[in-house]
Amino acid sequence: MKKSVCIECIPGKTPAEKFALAKKLHFSAVEVNTLPNAVTRQEYQALSRTSGVAISSVMNNDHWKYPLSDSDRKVRDKSLAGIVASIDTAVALGTDMVLIVPAVVSADTTYEQALLRSRATISEILPLCQKNKVMLGIENVWNKFLLSPVEFANYVDSFDSEFIAAYFDVGNIVAYGFPDHWIRTLGKRIKRLHVKGFDSNKHAFVQLRDGTIDWHRVVAALKATGYNSFMTAELGPEGSDPLKGFRKISRDMDAILSM
Repeated sequence: MKKSVCIECIPGKTPAEKFALAKKLHFSAVEVNTLPNAVTRQEYQALSRTSGVAISSVMNNDHWKYPLSDSDRKVRDKSLAGIVASIDTAVALGTDMVLIVPAVVSADTTYEQALLRSRATISEILPLCQKNKVMLGIENVWNKFLLSPVEFANYVDSFDSEFIAAYFDVGNIVAYGFPDHWIRTLGKRIKRLHVKGFDSNKHAFVQLRDGTIDWHRVVAALKATGYNSFMTAELGPEGSDPLKGFRKISRDMDAILSM
């Protein structure tokens, strides 16, 4: 597995500083957010090339503000436009993965409506994914949707497309499941991985190795499924010294990856 981190979690005022620090602490890659235009994409492409730090994936910006499951077609169209921009970012930066939240269940959007609308809306973008060889990674988040590993697997399979995959978040699942169980059920569907710590006793996100996650079981499950892509840290440094805190994240990542 390869060591990656969300660029927003890296201390530094500029993208150049963030890429440099990622390189210094031996991260193979960074995950970036959707970049708005060609100029910015060219800047990040140059930073990636000169630093030797690859782009592991692109995190779509608009899936919470404009849910793919919204009842308003105009809202869903805005969400699709955001995914198009994310795909363009991925192509420019040389990655084949865009992270999306597939749906949001709410008082006004039932579970069944979220399922049907999101599946139909995501299907509309698949020809563009195929054209550009970019996958959409469905992430498990606290959106009251896809609440079991079997359902998550069935949802991914329902598209019958190599361009729909699971982007599994280890920390997000601990509140209502065991990450190693989910990993073994999702298996080869997992094409990217987010990690952060979670303390079940406090019901709170924590630093990677400070909570209740059994990382040995997680890593064993990943190895059993043959996963060998990026493990991306999605958490910021704690404490008054961001650089010291980020070094701890790097060391925790190294310890997990060596298990």
